[in-house]
Amino acid sequence: MPLRRALPLIALLASPAAMAADTPPDCRAPTAMNDGWAVAAPADEGFDPATLCAVGPALDRPETNAHAVLVVRHGRLVYERYFAGEDQRWGQPLGNIPHDAETRHDLRSITKSVTSLLVGIAVDYGWIKDIDAAVLSLLPQYADLRSSETDRITLRHLLTMSSGLAWSEDLPYSDPRNSERLMSDAPDPYRYVLEQPFAATPGERWNYTGGSTALLSAVLKQVSGRPLDVLAQEVLFAPLGITDVEWVRYPNGDPVAASGLRLRPRDIAKLGRLVLDRGAWQGKQIISAGWIDQSTVSQIAVEDQAAYGFQWWLGRSLVDGREIRWAAGIGWGGQRLFLVPEQDLLVVVTAGLYDRPDLQDQLGRTVLDRFVLPALAQP
Repeated sequence: MPLRRALPLIALLASPAAMAADTPPDCRAPTAMNDGWAVAAPADEGFDPATLCAVGPALDRPETNAHAVLVVRHGRLVYERYFAGEDQRWGQPLGNIPHDAETRHDLRSITKSVTSLLVGIAVDYGWIKDIDAAVLSLLPQYADLRSSETDRITLRHLLTMSSGLAWSEDLPYSDPRNSERLMSDAPDPYRYVLEQPFAATPGERWNYTGGSTALLSAVLKQVSGRPLDVLAQEVLFAPLGITDVEWVRYPNGDPVAASGLRLRPRDIAKLGRLVLDRGAWQGKQIISAGWIDQSTVSQIAVEDQAAYGFQWWLGRSLVDGREIRWAAGIGWGGQRLFLVPEQDLLVVVTAGLYDRPDLQDQLGRTVLDRFVLPALAQP
């Protein structure tokens, strides 16, 4: 992309201190909506209001195409801001949407992290006995694809995106050679994934692939006897009080496990709080703490010194020379769910930067690194 297109956003977000004069004098608690969220003013949970609340004015202009920012600390929603902007539903333009607390939004690949939570529940229920089991041993309908080579692919390899199967999502989705597009268009998306040639030994190296998540959903359907969306509603969303749910589907009718979930931002935050509380929501254990612990620690190295857990990204921020580690669900277009355990903090960012890959990570990281975390570093 031409540098001149990126400059306005870079210049705008680089200095939150410069925005402090524009901070609304009223930085009170978000609205209580009887939806399971306790609310508090930012100052009550240790934030400097001028620094944190400057994020709203900074993003409130068309070139950012930010849609929502939510901040939760110690289980209380302390900041919530929505913006109008161009949006999509899994690639289909929706026009300019006046986003608010009731507006569903694409999670895109944060859906992968949700699928991982469902795998953990399946393990807790005993439907999955061993994540080191061969994937095809759990999918009898694809017995014709079993071989000594394919039997080496385990659920652990799918969770860590290290199946070894050839896959490329580096190409634009509009390119007919993009692996995820080919999977989505296939009559049987799971067979398509399993029929790919090997590019590496299973477990040898990480390679980003929505096909791994699709196979996890096929296993979940097989072992639970429920489609992914039905399973999610029963064992995850209902206990969290999440009712407004939409799934984009493959042509075969199955929900798209890698990127098809649409939720309201407050409900995205509930998923984050569940993970921060090690699988509990309002005192009730929904997923075992052990599964959360495994999912959000480094399981395999990724390029650029990043790391990956079980469908969760792991990274770090530097604030005033101090390293702060986080886990995150990351979705195309600027969707971010940051979890910062040492601060008991989560941040939700949604956006419509689907056609701006040069700005997607910049937006979320700027919200986290230049507004939210520095607001906690104030004396």
